[in-house]
Amino acid sequence: MWQAIIGTALAAALAGLLARHAISAARRRKAEPDRLLSAAAAMLDEPRVSAGITAGTYVLTGRYKGRIAEVKVVADTLAVRKLPSLWLMVTMPGPFPVRATLDLMMRPAGFTSFSNFDDLPVTVSNPPDFPHDAVIRTDDAAHMPDPRILSRHLALFRGRHGKELLLTPKGLRVVLLAGEADRARYGVLRQADFGDVTIDPLMVTDSLDLLMAVRADVETSSAASS
Repeated sequence: MWQAIIGTALAAALAGLLARHAISAARRRKAEPDRLLSAAAAMLDEPRVSAGITAGTYVLTGRYKGRIAEVKVVADTLAVRKLPSLWLMVTMPGPFPVRATLDLMMRPAGFTSFSNFDDLPVTVSNPPDFPHDAVIRTDDAAHMPDPRILSRHLALFRGRHGKELLLTPKGLRVVLLAGEADRARYGVLRQADFGDVTIDPLMVTDSLDLLMAVRADVETSSAASS
């Protein structure tokens, strides 16, 4: 009898512990978008922060210097033999005067979950002043923007954080490394714990300023050649 009572009490205690854990986890997930992006949101007009469609994805939208901007944080846990990464994807959508895609990827290694870089069929030689570990791909080498236009815009990509610069007819994007999972926790528990990382507002504004400068240079080049 006492064993049954003790068993029932332990089961009730375990159920209560699991319920509290689930409630706490739900609260953390709900607060995560604001925790990550609230400082960056202050840099945009009409900001809106929300959770993305897929797990581990958070989105900030708004306007920057009059242009629509999208800031997305993506947790990448699919890479093999690498720590899970937290990617910052800064996009300036809208018609862009190019006829083909130019995708500059730093240190590509295997499948890239956040980009279509792997699907682009043509690899293009780098201009001489590009970072040596940059790779350029396109879907149409004859009609893509001249890569030399990007030469003065690559400061973000000469360090470890710069990952991708994408130019397409539908807009432009910069991808930066915002954080990596705790090595010890991931090694023991296989949990992608990024700690208390938040998105640095300067990473966002520097990326948006870069995209606006690239847009201006490409538009000037297109106008001069037409």
